[in-house]
Amino acid sequence: MVTTATEAILDEFAWTTEEIISLEEFKKLLSSGKRMRIKYGVDVTAPYLHIGHAVNLWMMRHLQDLGHKVIFLVGDFTTRIGDPTGKNALRPVIPSEEIEQNAQAFIEQARMVLRFDDPELLEVRFNSEWYNPMPALELLQLLAEVSHARLISRDMFQNRINQGEDIRMHEIVYPVLQGYDSVALQSDLTIIGSDQLFNEMLGRFYQEKAGQTPQVIITTRITPGIDGKAKQSKSLGNYIGLGHSPKDKFGRVMRIPDTLVLTYFEVYTALPRSELEKLAGEVEKDPMSCKLHLAEEIVKRYHGAEVATQEREAFVETFSRRKVPAEIPEITLSGEPQKAVELLKNLFLTINGETRSNRELERLFVQGAVSLNGQTFTRPKDVLIPAEGDIWQVGKRTWFRVKLV
Repeated sequence: MVTTATEAILDEFAWTTEEIISLEEFKKLLSSGKRMRIKYGVDVTAPYLHIGHAVNLWMMRHLQDLGHKVIFLVGDFTTRIGDPTGKNALRPVIPSEEIEQNAQAFIEQARMVLRFDDPELLEVRFNSEWYNPMPALELLQLLAEVSHARLISRDMFQNRINQGEDIRMHEIVYPVLQGYDSVALQSDLTIIGSDQLFNEMLGRFYQEKAGQTPQVIITTRITPGIDGKAKQSKSLGNYIGLGHSPKDKFGRVMRIPDTLVLTYFEVYTALPRSELEKLAGEVEKDPMSCKLHLAEEIVKRYHGAEVATQEREAFVETFSRRKVPAEIPEITLSGEPQKAVELLKNLFLTINGETRSNRELERLFVQGAVSLNGQTFTRPKDVLIPAEGDIWQVGKRTWFRVKLV
C-alpha cells in the first residue's frame, strides 16, 4: 500500500497525539505544500523543561526536518501575569533580569531537540514586541470581542469560584493575550498540552476575526510522572528534566512503576511501532529488563548511544547486580513529597535515633557521599516523592530501604 506524505506524518504523530482541531484542516494544510508557521509559546516563570514538554518539541522537530518553521515565542510580557492554569494563588511578579535569564535557559534546553541552526526553520520572538507598544484602546477592542461568560468558563476559574478563591482581572485577560499571539505570529499550527486548549481556541477565534485562516491545534498525551500519580512537575519532584544529567535521567526512569513502562516507551522514545508491539508482551514477563531498555532509549535520545550504554552499564554494576548489603534497615514513609535533605534527616532519626542538622546533611550531598538507587545524588533541596524500594546510601556503610505505607 502506498503511504502519502500526509499519512506518514499522521502515523508518526499517532502515538503522542490526544486530539487534533481539526483533523481535516490539518490534512488540508499538510497537502497544500505551504511551509507551516508552527507556534511554540513558553512563559518563562521557571526555567526548566521535562520530557513531557519535549513530546511537543519532537513533533515540531519532525516537521522542521520536513522544511516547516517553528516560531519559538518567549512570553516575556505574559510571564508578568502568569497563566493561572492549576493555580489558586496569585503569581509573584518576576523581575526583568530573571525573565531574560529564564528565557535563555529555556532556549538552551530546547536546543536538545529543536533545530536552531537554520533561520529558515526556527525564529525566536518575544511577545513584548507587540504588547509593549499596544495602545490601551487596541487592547480594549480585543477584550470587546469576547464575553466575560466565555472567559470565566475556563475550568481553573470555575474551580476558584467554587473554592471561594479570588480571581484578579489581569488573570482573566491572560487567555486573550495568549490567543492574540497567534494573530501576531500568523500561526498555522500549534502543538500543546491539553491544559492550554482553552487559550489556543481563543487564538483560532481571534485569527478568524482578523481574517486569517485559524491555526490547527494538536493536543498531546499527558502521562503520570515517575511516581505514577500526578503529571510531571518540578514542584512534585516526579519529573525527568531535559537539564538532568544522563545519570539522573537513567536513575529517574528506573523509578517509574512497572505499569507505566509501555506508556513511556510509546510517548518518550523514538522506537518504531514494530518494536513497541513486541515490547507489549515482554513488559509483564520481565519488567526490570524492559525498564533498563527504556532508560537507555530515553538517555540515548538526548545524549547519544554511547553515553546511554555507559549509563546502563554503570547502573547494572552498582544497583542491579546488588552490590548492596543483603540486610539493610527499612523505613516506612507516606510517599508525600519532601526535600531530599529532610527525607534523609527523617531516615537517620527513625532508624538510628540520630539528629543530624540540615547543614551537616547538605554537606554530605555536596561531597557526593549520598546516593539514591546507585546514583550519586548531590542536590539536597530537590523535592522528591519516595518510591517503594528506593535504596539510599550515605557514605560506605549507611544504608536505608524505603517502604511506603
